[in-house]
Amino acid sequence: MAVVPGPLPQNSRSSLPTSHRPTLRSGVRCSATEPRWNSQHQDQGQHPLPGSPQRGLLGSVGLPSFLNGGARRPQQQLNLVSHKLIAENVSELANLAKVQAETSRAAEATMPKISVAMAALQAELAKHRDAAASSELGKPMAVPLRVPVFDIPDPSGTSRRRPGAAGVGPDGTGEEILLQGFNWESHKHDWYAVLSGQAADIAEAGFTLVWMPPPTDSVSPEGYLPRDLYSLNSNYGSLDSLRSCIKALQGHGIKVLGDAVLNHRCAHFQDSNGVWNKFGGKMDWDARAIVSDDPHFHGKGHVSTGDAFHAAPNIDHSQEFVRADISEWLQWLRQDIGFDGWRLDYVRGFHGRFVGEYMESSAPFFAVGEYWDSLAYDSAGVPEHNQNGHRQRIVNWINAAGGKATAFDVTTKGILHAVFQRNEYWRLRDHDGKPPGVMGWWPSRATTFLENHDTGSTQGHWRFPENGLEQGYAYILTHPGTPTVFYDHFFQDGLQGTLKELMALRKRNRLSSRSSIHIHHADKDVYAAEVDERLVLKLGPGDWSPNHNLKAASAAKGKWVRVAQGRDWCAWEAESPPSLTTPHHHHK
Repeated sequence: MAVVPGPLPQNSRSSLPTSHRPTLRSGVRCSATEPRWNSQHQDQGQHPLPGSPQRGLLGSVGLPSFLNGGARRPQQQLNLVSHKLIAENVSELANLAKVQAETSRAAEATMPKISVAMAALQAELAKHRDAAASSELGKPMAVPLRVPVFDIPDPSGTSRRRPGAAGVGPDGTGEEILLQGFNWESHKHDWYAVLSGQAADIAEAGFTLVWMPPPTDSVSPEGYLPRDLYSLNSNYGSLDSLRSCIKALQGHGIKVLGDAVLNHRCAHFQDSNGVWNKFGGKMDWDARAIVSDDPHFHGKGHVSTGDAFHAAPNIDHSQEFVRADISEWLQWLRQDIGFDGWRLDYVRGFHGRFVGEYMESSAPFFAVGEYWDSLAYDSAGVPEHNQNGHRQRIVNWINAAGGKATAFDVTTKGILHAVFQRNEYWRLRDHDGKPPGVMGWWPSRATTFLENHDTGSTQGHWRFPENGLEQGYAYILTHPGTPTVFYDHFFQDGLQGTLKELMALRKRNRLSSRSSIHIHHADKDVYAAEVDERLVLKLGPGDWSPNHNLKAASAAKGKWVRVAQGRDWCAWEAESPPSLTTPHHHHK
């Protein structure tokens, strides 16, 4: 399933060559989270405004730039934030400050900064109040505004989570590696039995999470037009087979994500006018559960808080009975069926705050939302270097969800396409010297990927450049964020050996979703970056070596030892790396 991509600039829609854009058809769905402030870096000058050369409102204190600067760049087409969302973030800052004061002496150093940040947010709120007063929740304001969610430093000095802790998410332990466990054709097989048989191989390779296909009764065989959410006999297998598959994966130490399609639901019955808007099963809703501005299904709910999905009735998540039923269903899937977390389909269709509520009630180990949008292209159809507007929209969604879910880093995927199609490795460093995707702004909430069942497989809506697959996986498997490997790439496309080598490299160095990164070089044919002071990755056909290019900077680490290489990529480990007990996973 896929989404209709967001509009391209008017002057580029007709001229954009298909080799530079996804060819998503109408009614087809795909995916895709906000940078966080870190008090540890406030004196190091590492928090310039994303998308702006200026500092934050607090200068060296380090308040992130998402509070201002957006209006200076109208070409970024930033998503706009509602008055209510601003107020909620001010309230959240106050609550977080209170929690920290009660739990850690680190509060003594951090509280003044949070207090100043709160004052800045309140000042920004006052400045935008008139514009926001006339806006409904989720509707555009007159002035763009970026609002952050703040991470509270762990009192232990490390941001790692406790494996297996209840509600540990949204990014699990921070050291997860995700396998998408199906493709677009999997429904044609006894898929739960197939995955059960592969559980040992999946675990041995190093995967810690598997994303399974939608488990419910569905009008479409792939599962993305759900009907009876409590009927788990699907084209992928029976309910008993599903339970057995989950147990098989979990028996090998793998957490299992269910594909939850919450935006829309197909009806069982027609109303007196012949419209399919009456639901059956345990969740026997009527037209009140459908948004009133859905043009096809005569909904009697409230106006939608997101973008329409035209193939099925769009559910009104502002209805209390709808939210109660969905929360109960997710809890049932967690507690009775055994799922550990969620992949959330088409989250553009309803406001992120509802996702935050569902995550709060179901307490997933890991959760990732699919917020899909088009990148920015110039008049010649070439992707622009600055994709801040694109990643800001993903970040806004994560922020609206209260930071309780990660999001697929579609920005990074699109940039990697341009890098390998055009041999332009300079694209992998933004104007602030950081990774240019969501991982550069909020790495712990970025789930990186190259391909999925929509972009690849037999659909091929936005297929990743074949010549860049090895380099692409070398990039996401050594960089911050939670990396995802597509089923076909691991089991069918001859990449298994390379992927196993890269996953072993990630695990040996305990790289995580919060790993630090320093980009040493990014030009036409070479990209080189150092991760956690333990590993260096070089991409591209050009010549570059850390032992030659980083002699002065690497004296304390000793020699860099080459440990892995492939087609136009190479990786080195430090001969004298920092201790693994050293808290270096500090980026949020």
